[in-house]
Amino acid sequence: MLTVASPGKTSWILIISLLLIGTSAGAATVRDHEIEAEDYFDITVLGNVSVSPDGSQVAYSESRWGRGKEGRSTDLWLAATNGKANQRLTFDGFGASSPSWDPAGKAIFFLGRSKGGQESAPHDGSRQIWRISPAGGQPVAMTRVEKGVSAFQLSPDGSTLFYKVNKEITDEPWKDLKDKYSDLEFGHGVRNLHGIRKLDLNTWRDEEVLAADSVIWEMVLSPDGTKMAMITTEDNEQIFMEGWSRVDVLDLASGTITTLTDQAWRDTHKSPYGWLEDLAWSGDSKAVAFAIAYDGFAPNIWVAEAGDAGWPLQLISRPEMVTYSGGLTWRGTSRTLCFKGESMARVRVYGIEDVKNGSQGKSRILAGGDVVTGSFSFDAKGKKLVANIETITTANDLYLIKGETKRAQLTHANPQVDTWILPQIQHVSWTGADGDACYGILELPPGYKKEEGPLPTIIELHGGPTSSSKFRLRLWIYGRALMAAKGYALLSPNYHGSTGYGDEFLEKLIGRENEIEVTDIANATHWLIEEGIADADRIGVMGWSNGGYLTNCMIVAEPDMFAAASSGAGVLDMTIQWGIEDTPGHVINYVEGLPWQQAEHYQKASPLYHLDRVKTPTLIHVGGSDPRVPPAHSKALYRGLKHYLGVPCELIVYPGEPHGLTTHENRLAKITWDLAWFEKYLLDDEKD
Repeated sequence: MLTVASPGKTSWILIISLLLIGTSAGAATVRDHEIEAEDYFDITVLGNVSVSPDGSQVAYSESRWGRGKEGRSTDLWLAATNGKANQRLTFDGFGASSPSWDPAGKAIFFLGRSKGGQESAPHDGSRQIWRISPAGGQPVAMTRVEKGVSAFQLSPDGSTLFYKVNKEITDEPWKDLKDKYSDLEFGHGVRNLHGIRKLDLNTWRDEEVLAADSVIWEMVLSPDGTKMAMITTEDNEQIFMEGWSRVDVLDLASGTITTLTDQAWRDTHKSPYGWLEDLAWSGDSKAVAFAIAYDGFAPNIWVAEAGDAGWPLQLISRPEMVTYSGGLTWRGTSRTLCFKGESMARVRVYGIEDVKNGSQGKSRILAGGDVVTGSFSFDAKGKKLVANIETITTANDLYLIKGETKRAQLTHANPQVDTWILPQIQHVSWTGADGDACYGILELPPGYKKEEGPLPTIIELHGGPTSSSKFRLRLWIYGRALMAAKGYALLSPNYHGSTGYGDEFLEKLIGRENEIEVTDIANATHWLIEEGIADADRIGVMGWSNGGYLTNCMIVAEPDMFAAASSGAGVLDMTIQWGIEDTPGHVINYVEGLPWQQAEHYQKASPLYHLDRVKTPTLIHVGGSDPRVPPAHSKALYRGLKHYLGVPCELIVYPGEPHGLTTHENRLAKITWDLAWFEKYLLDDEKD
């Protein structure tokens, strides 16, 4: 019997409601379009949601794909919360982000890049602060900073812009040599530090607020305009975010800095390698909230509240089975702390009331149902909530939230999706390692019925691993939607270590990589065969990042299970990964120590040392400049399979690409290669 996992008794009612919502935008539209690879590049992605102070409008960004070697371009749009027509504010891929309204709602400030072709700012392609009227017109540059601006804050009265600037610093004792040979790369000693300046919008006087003596990852101005909260480190290498990031509060009048998170606070955590993020001031400017996230452990929310004895820290309790997923914000001037929370592959907006003086009140869902929520925003009073939402039948759109499951659609960014013949999407469960229930997203071809017989099947493995596959419609370069359209069943397992199924389920993976989650995935594959869904002779496995690592693990652990594999940016050897990736705390957490402390464990977690078991034809992808899982792993996998083991394989290196592919051409190449590879080994009757 096929088990469909449900979050509660209202599930089927909600699914029916979502189906109605998905068709209401165009009731006469016929679903007659079979999904193709190129459809991925027609999807418009919404983000950067910011509701006007009076709640009448919402500014947001739209990102669209270019062609060939181009990536996504982004522009600023405006929607009315009463449902009237939307308006585009910028053009030509202005790169608009971080929209911020002035207090009167008469102007929007944002970060953007003008492609004016000039040699000096602001029309040299550098990122600057711009202002535009919500009525439209040409954006006006507020800054002309050489090398650009990466963050800003608008004062509560709208009279001052605080912005972050960069300054390259070369440390002693080798400063002279490093300056002399500045075109070389050095392991350390050359740092890109940040300072803060302020621009008076009445007098246009510009002055320094904070000298460039640290790296500022985030900066948020208090609502009363007196303090700037910052997440800082001593160096701009990504590694410093893992265990050395801190929350500082700058008093703008005195210039004094108070550090809220000292080493003693970190010493109480499950891992020293957590990074801080998502600063948010309470409306009364007396408390600052932030999150700490980890690889392998559940993220936590903390609040520091000013008092006579300093800034005591409070750990916020999350609802059971809810993983913090970002978006930390306070609701208007109240002490309700809001955030995105993931549970059972859904992402909803939660609010925790009365967070004050070390206590907290009840929590409730503000925007819920069978949804995956992206960004969200309140008006100044916290009365109107707008959220970017995806469902199993609709792409991302903005909605005015009127109740936990009641909402009004404000945008229709992807009308072409109304014509798509959609896959059947289900949240399913099976028994995984340790006898625990495991869950995942199963996609079946449109109209498929089990009595038609088993299907060629793809097991698609998500990255992270502190992440998950969500319950939503997603046309994705890793198989979602497209594989079902091509006649495959596709299962995306949320194996042990995934978010949204409770802290214990997430943290069980610590110390057990290449073991417990491998059992989960193998059991899921056997379950699909037993259910009559998967053809045991035609099963493939694919993934990127941690999904690529697990693909490598699976073809070693189960050499007879898979007829084909696609491994993207996957780790092969954990010792090398610790030594060359930009976030080594990831490896240290899971392997529970450094290589010289846990040598045997590092080897056990690495598929390299049993590569001779592999029989599966394997397609290998990697970005040529990937700092997270450097191409050495993929090249070693290729060398082992091709030259020493005689396993059919192909290696594709995407020159200059980072951990994720960034151009239309490269993403299309990845999709096309995967389709051809699986067609050959899972569909063709004759396989080499």
